[in-house]
Amino acid sequence: MEGSVNAATRMARRAVYVVGLVIALIGLANVMPTYNVLPRIGPFAVEWFRPLFYWLAILVFLGVDAERRARENGLKTVHLVAYAIAAVAIGYVCYDFWRVGMVIQNSVMFFGQREMVLALLAAGISIWACWYLWGPPIAIIGALALLYLATGQHWPGPLRTAPVNVVDAIPANIWYATDQGILGSIMGVILTTVLPFIVLGAILEGCGAGGSMIRISFQLMKRFRGGPAYAAILASALFGTVSGSAVANVVGTGVVTIPMIRRRGFSATFAGAVEATASTGGQILPPIMGAAALVMADIVGVSYLTVILAVIIPAVAYYASLFMAVYFESQKLNIQVSGDDIDVDPPTGQDWLNMLLVFGPIAIIVYLLVSGLSAAGASIAAILLLIPMSFINPEVRRKPMLLVASLAEGGKVVGQLAVAIAIVGIVVSVLSATGIPTTFAVLLSNASSNSLLVALLIAAAGCIVLGMGMPTLPAYIAIISVMGPTLQGFGMELLAAHMFVFFFGVAAGITPPVALTAFAAAAVSGGRPIATAIASTRIGAMMFLIPFAWAFDDALLLGIGDTDLNSVLPAIAFLFAALYFCTSALIGHDRGRLTAVERILRLAVALALLSPVLWIELGALAFGTALVVYRYLSDPKEKGAIT
Repeated sequence: MEGSVNAATRMARRAVYVVGLVIALIGLANVMPTYNVLPRIGPFAVEWFRPLFYWLAILVFLGVDAERRARENGLKTVHLVAYAIAAVAIGYVCYDFWRVGMVIQNSVMFFGQREMVLALLAAGISIWACWYLWGPPIAIIGALALLYLATGQHWPGPLRTAPVNVVDAIPANIWYATDQGILGSIMGVILTTVLPFIVLGAILEGCGAGGSMIRISFQLMKRFRGGPAYAAILASALFGTVSGSAVANVVGTGVVTIPMIRRRGFSATFAGAVEATASTGGQILPPIMGAAALVMADIVGVSYLTVILAVIIPAVAYYASLFMAVYFESQKLNIQVSGDDIDVDPPTGQDWLNMLLVFGPIAIIVYLLVSGLSAAGASIAAILLLIPMSFINPEVRRKPMLLVASLAEGGKVVGQLAVAIAIVGIVVSVLSATGIPTTFAVLLSNASSNSLLVALLIAAAGCIVLGMGMPTLPAYIAIISVMGPTLQGFGMELLAAHMFVFFFGVAAGITPPVALTAFAAAAVSGGRPIATAIASTRIGAMMFLIPFAWAFDDALLLGIGDTDLNSVLPAIAFLFAALYFCTSALIGHDRGRLTAVERILRLAVALALLSPVLWIELGALAFGTALVVYRYLSDPKEKGAIT
């Protein structure tokens, strides 16, 4: 019996491997530039390429689910029949997308009940796949959006929509369109912009650069009190900006870093929270931001350089707050400086050489993007550079198939992401068809009584709720469709509004009750999932505060607001002072245990330092300085509370 289970598991894994490899290869071929040397391959016709890609993506889901069932309870005949029916059904629906696309190119197409049934079938399979791959929240949102499109005219109050012809509205908005729906423009962005970067991240991980980053980070930080935690922050930040997946980052680096953090004396909950917050922050860290910078630039209509300049101060501030949190927690636990408890092998010359595999592709991407090359062209150039460079690693020279396996893994990740993007396509299409974003903007404007702060608070809460359970990119795209018009209505710059939504979409990954990144870290650390999520929210609290800082003072977003040094430098100083007071208050320690009153006062100072009114900021800084002086006089010698 065990042999048959293992055989079924291997068969499913091989099927996913093959399909993932096909996705990676045809995806790269679709965006492969000629560089005036290579023959032209793509771009492929949207009418056949997108449905083919999505069929392969669903096959990835079927293979992953089959592997899971084979490993847990064994595959039964009913499962195989269900997989076969689903594969054929989605294949036929994808074929019909191409057939109808050909008709629309040459004539007018009137949709009927047949097309409506096929569109519902495509949506149903997508929701089913998303439920198992990404969890119930995003799948339920997609199902509710589909229901709303069909029944919105019967909903009460402001949610009521104009009467629609369901037979025409469902196929036109959900399936048979290249500008909206499951295979609409959002899926196009994934294929042309995100896919090459996911493949690049997979190759980067497969060629051994990740392990070298961890060893070097530990070597640099091992003599500090919070050495392993600092190392985890460094390694996760660097790897996360390329990979774009906080959960994958936690699983990839956390298996090494989290046990080391615990061995230094930190709790399992804190160790998991540090890894979760550091991995999450990789998605806001320039220059790549997990491809989000490129997607944002494409949607907003600005240059890539504008996006990375705008986010650089907030991203550095966030990571500074993580270092502060570890510093204060080290004081609190009275952890002594020692590197003897870290049993990670010291970096070798090969590890330092492997750093070329990290910085080489990133450098070429930044250079080519700044030079005006497209995101796809820059990412392909980085891949073409990384593949031959990876042979400087002896492991790759011994096993060149590692690169093929990395391509397959990248294709698998893209296929799984495409399922989530399909649901986002449904949601965004329904929002556009029903006019809900405009209605929401009017309601929010009335509720906030023309107060930007209240609007931002409501929008932030909405971002976190909508972002729960979603990968970052789909969450950002879905949320900005709802919240974007509202924030712009209060006078925010377009890119600033997008950045505000993006930060909170990222923060949803560590916010309970659905904190996927924190839960993944808890699985590695052995801590309680909800406790880890709460600790992650506490440690990464500045992810929630920093967007409010630039909402009221856009000097923090370089290249958008006032870039005069007389405005930028004070804004940075007030922000970093706020980091200090907020982080120490949340940890509850600064040279000694802070009383409840001190913590409340420090939190108040941190909030006041983010005020747009100069005299309030100056007063808060003076009062905060007095609190620090009082603490230093109370505890002239640094001490900790041994636990």
